[in-house]
Amino acid sequence: MPERSIPLRKLGFLTIGLFDEQDPGRGHRSTLEIIELGERLGFDSAWLRHRHLQFGISSPIAVMAAASQRTSRIELGTAVTPLGWENPIRLAEDYATVDVLCGGRLNAGVSVGVPMQYERVKAALYPETADVEDFGYERVNRLLRAVEGLPVSDWSGTQGIEQFSDRVQPHSPGLRRRMWYGGASVRSAQWAGDAAMNLLVSSVVKAEESTDFDDIQFSHIMRFREHHPDGGSARVSQGLVVVPTDSATSAQVSKYREYARSRFERTLQPQGPARMMFAPDLVGTSDEIADMLYAGKAFREVDEVAFALPFSFEHDDYVQILTDIAENLGPKLGWSAAQK
Repeated sequence: MPERSIPLRKLGFLTIGLFDEQDPGRGHRSTLEIIELGERLGFDSAWLRHRHLQFGISSPIAVMAAASQRTSRIELGTAVTPLGWENPIRLAEDYATVDVLCGGRLNAGVSVGVPMQYERVKAALYPETADVEDFGYERVNRLLRAVEGLPVSDWSGTQGIEQFSDRVQPHSPGLRRRMWYGGASVRSAQWAGDAAMNLLVSSVVKAEESTDFDDIQFSHIMRFREHHPDGGSARVSQGLVVVPTDSATSAQVSKYREYARSRFERTLQPQGPARMMFAPDLVGTSDEIADMLYAGKAFREVDEVAFALPFSFEHDDYVQILTDIAENLGPKLGWSAAQK
């Protein structure tokens, strides 16, 4: 495994884009301002979670399109888009459009599985086909083929005065190399490797043969690279919840520690029928967090991260957290800010 001296190559952050139902514009503007701040601080990437029928970003594509016009360098990503809610061909069009708008800065992260709350929404989501929809890996394959530029129609040509293509338009040639899979199981990690995708690992894994979070995530990374054409150099990004307190006020520190404490019990044993294991939130000074990160085998196997911002904090809290990550924690992990 890499030693502590191996520098972190890419530093990103992930946000859910929380908003108030009575004033959604304010929350969305806050997210765009946070992305702009991330670019000024030198972050390599900004990632958006995807939430449906909740008070977080439901359309990261639209938000990334807006962010693409406010930024010039920072990469923009989804972590992740649940494909059970999407038509792969339409999503490929949206991804390619945003990639063109931002000059090839898009990182598209997806996952499969039955949509959350499916029994409650399937009549609205798929009124005619709910019981026969395929929510497995083939849904990703359809997206990948469309992004790659393979035909999605059996005809191209001119009809009247209109021209038609047999592949998704626009086509962005480099996008296929920036497709990511959000995996929480050994099976998903292996599949992502076989599919030559990049792998997103987060603060949630499935407890299949172990209940040690770090051991489980490490095994996912190893399995992924064993099956990826690029082997040990295949890209993996880790997304833990990291909250440095270097410049935080005493009130902020108390809030952050209470947030982590309220979520700690779920990290002690597998949760629910799927036996999901959660990583503890890391709260402390940048020195303390660096030590906690380097204690993990999984972290020592990656050279890029997208640290997750807590769900329910205020805009000023995110400004402080991102500033401390960029100015204090990142350098302690060997990272250098991107040129402004």
